[in-house]
Amino acid sequence: MRLRKTLLDDRRAWQQRIQAVLYHQGQPAHPHLLTLDRREWLATLELSPAGRQAIGLALSMIERINEQLEPLDQQLIRYAQHQAGCRALMQHYGIGPLTAVAILSEQGDVRRFSSSRKGHSHSGLDITVFASGAKRAPGKLSRQGPPLLRWALYEAATCAARASSPDHAYYLEV
Repeated sequence: MRLRKTLLDDRRAWQQRIQAVLYHQGQPAHPHLLTLDRREWLATLELSPAGRQAIGLALSMIERINEQLEPLDQQLIRYAQHQAGCRALMQHYGIGPLTAVAILSEQGDVRRFSSSRKGHSHSGLDITVFASGAKRAPGKLSRQGPPLLRWALYEAATCAARASSPDHAYYLEV
């Protein structure tokens, strides 16, 4: 799962390099550069030879990363379908097979925590407060836990914030 996250981060870095080249070539930024119509748009741009080469290299690296991601994703999905903990996690809205594997692999067996507070602290999503005398600094996330776990939980929470979520009313209240 960590390898998959690293590959996703690398792919995003190559996409950002394309955006940087476009910026330096005086072209407007466009989201979703990997769709077919955006690739056709990229091919029609007037760029310097160095810019064209940089974009070509970035696109080929992205393709190579995608080739590596495909079998890895299939392997992780098969694991999630057969693992009881992953199946239980997937019962929650916003948690799919890949997110379930990430949460389970990083959180592990929750029975090892004596309380939910300790499990929460392990994730690094607990709020730390610095207080000295009568002054109190605003709380921030501790970020002491595994980054992959925080990423997976954030992705699941983003899905729960959608209007189609069964808990959307609760999300709006909070």
